[in-house]
Amino acid sequence: MHLQDEAATERAGRLLAPGITPGMRVYLSGELGSGKTTLVRALLRALGVRERVKSPSYALVELYVVSSLHLYHFDFSRFEDPLEWADAGFDEYFDGSGVCLVEWPERAAGRLPQPDLEILLSLAGTGRDAQFTAHSEAGARCLKSVSVLNSQEGSS
Repeated sequence: MHLQDEAATERAGRLLAPGITPGMRVYLSGELGSGKTTLVRALLRALGVRERVKSPSYALVELYVVSSLHLYHFDFSRFEDPLEWADAGFDEYFDGSGVCLVEWPERAAGRLPQPDLEILLSLAGTGRDAQFTAHSEAGARCLKSVSVLNSQEGSS
């Protein structure tokens, strides 16, 4: 799907939000500046996060709580070796009912559990291309919402 601008990337994030359920894992890959944090920020806002949503580049993880939903936003861009993921003790976050939104999952290659949904973003002119891949029923439910955006983008 082509997202023609930042607003379209934000719409994609908002459309994913209704399909997010406890325990989901969403992995976002793409080059620097491709819109990973923009999409996550919009998704978190749509889920009801009111505080400032910042990139967890230095903290590695930011926690947001909305009602009983615990949302963990990870950024593994600083990892130089997949073993750093294990050393950081993050495995417990991925086994519970929290939602794990992971930027740069490839930096923990072979250590992360299978995602419910993978999103690959790549720069394309002034916009970006987005490839969504569901690996579970929960991921497929999220994609149904985003398909609405795809038909809107295609008709504009």
